[in-house]
Amino acid sequence: MNYKKPSDEELKQRLTPEQYQCTQQDGTEQPFHNKYWDNKNDGIYVDIVSGEALFSSANKYDSGTGWPSFDRAIADQAVTTKPDHSLDRTRTELRSKNADSHLGHLFDDGPETTGQRFCINSAALQFIPIEEMKAKGYGAYLFSFAEKKGWEIASLAGGCFWGMEDLLAKLSGVIETQVGYSGGNLEKATYDQVKKGTTGHAEAVQVLFDPKKISYEDILLEFFRLHDPTTLDRQGNDLGSQYRSLIFYENEAQKAIAEKIKTRVQKSGAWKQEVLTEITPIKNFWRAENFHQKYLIKNPGGYTCHFVRKLEF
Repeated sequence: MNYKKPSDEELKQRLTPEQYQCTQQDGTEQPFHNKYWDNKNDGIYVDIVSGEALFSSANKYDSGTGWPSFDRAIADQAVTTKPDHSLDRTRTELRSKNADSHLGHLFDDGPETTGQRFCINSAALQFIPIEEMKAKGYGAYLFSFAEKKGWEIASLAGGCFWGMEDLLAKLSGVIETQVGYSGGNLEKATYDQVKKGTTGHAEAVQVLFDPKKISYEDILLEFFRLHDPTTLDRQGNDLGSQYRSLIFYENEAQKAIAEKIKTRVQKSGAWKQEVLTEITPIKNFWRAENFHQKYLIKNPGGYTCHFVRKLEF
């Protein structure tokens, strides 16, 4: 999403006087008499000015101060800091990265998780309930709610992630998908690095799903239908180790299921050659650039070498 700060004239028309004062004039609202200080619903908080994601309810806690308090931002560099000398002591001011909205202040009296307290004005925030996150363009942040909601994550690689994601996202019971890089040791990997085939990373897809509606086993069976697991470091015309077939397991239960399904697929004879899919623990997942997310939705008719085969295992 493109988060830009509107003109001052537009902000004066769109924001309430308190929202404008807090975000544009470094104001502070009254404690205990603001919208979100006691909000306990699941979701994320975004900048009222630009819509950029700032904080998650998963990191919100009751600090007793009367302002919304969080022990961390929703992501690295989601907020910026600067010294604030407006009082008789220096404080650390918090501002949004793109719109430069004044949010509140950072203190070192937070919970044991981080020791930090992000003390934020409700007037600087808009709350997006978890039920509305995907529709409003914040689906990527749903993954952080997996444990609380009883959802699970399947991490798979099998060629260009554009086609993989497109087909897996259509399965009933899938909540959200995202593409990225996994399997190597390079931190914060990018497409330009991974495409060289020297990082150890593969183009991968993470599938967030509701196990009450679709099983991990069924997702793996579909995975073995939509790509060719018998070609080494290749999928269609795409060549290189970044296109190898992989199942990344999150825990021992997923590992056992993955091994069972791979054996089942091999013994079925549906694929005439040896199934070369690697089964390995997931160590990291670096989300790919926005350009690659939901690529075939944004570019209908774009390149893909994936299709679902009528195979029985």
